[in-house]
Amino acid sequence: MSPIALGAMLAIVIPVSFMVWLAFSADHAALRNIQANLGHRTKTVEGTASLSRQYTDLVRRFTPGSYESWLDKQLAAAGRPKGWPLERLLATKPLIALGAGVIGTFNFVASPTPMSFAIMFAAITFAYFAPDLLIRSHGQKRCAAIQQELPNALDQMLISVQAGLGFEAAMGRTGKNGTGPLADEFVRTLQDIQVGRSRKEAYLAMAERVDVSDLRSFIRSIVQADAYGIAIAKVLKSQAREMRTKRRQRAEEHAMKIPVKILFPLIFFIFPTLFIILLGPAVMNIIAAFS
Repeated sequence: MSPIALGAMLAIVIPVSFMVWLAFSADHAALRNIQANLGHRTKTVEGTASLSRQYTDLVRRFTPGSYESWLDKQLAAAGRPKGWPLERLLATKPLIALGAGVIGTFNFVASPTPMSFAIMFAAITFAYFAPDLLIRSHGQKRCAAIQQELPNALDQMLISVQAGLGFEAAMGRTGKNGTGPLADEFVRTLQDIQVGRSRKEAYLAMAERVDVSDLRSFIRSIVQADAYGIAIAKVLKSQAREMRTKRRQRAEEHAMKIPVKILFPLIFFIFPTLFIILLGPAVMNIIAAFS
């Protein structure tokens, strides 16, 4: 027999023999235990998911619709954090309030006074609405960052349009090169257009998500230019100039508010300290002379 034929036979016989040996020598009891454990784990996970879904449905049933829509709007303004969707937020708020209520109850049992009961009630209320305050604060900071970045983004889009790109291509380039929340909104708007949404609806949805008056004005100008066939470059140039003017006016406004803002700390904290330092020794000498 030639070496080539012998090698071919061995290449077939050896893998088949190995597979037969594995089939007859395998620990079937261990395999059954593994499968049973996997099935039990799957059932446990499904049961936990079902309980979580029932709890979320129960919380949403007792949550007013207007409050839920307001909270969804605040999440949209905050950029919809991936780890905190609306369902998880609604399910977490009662748990936080429950924890604060347990601690407040222990405090009330230790000293049953009206002040302890008021503290317990205030702690439960604050714990329930604390996530709302955090999300609203994050949304306001995000809107302020978008308002600050908008003039520079419009300048970049204007340069791209004047270089020969279309408006959507310029928006995509600005979104890819940027790192702030405005760049994320541009990218999301382009994704909405790519999945089949009309440009007008995508632009208006971005203006609705972001509660910034300058961005809404820019979106209205773009929608009108798209409807009436106005040159995008002219719109971008006028909008960029207007946004830079508004940003400078806001900076001047903040600078003019500084003296008024520091007036109360100056009166209630700085002046009393200066009076104590300057007039304290004189008052002590007068008291010592007349005593």
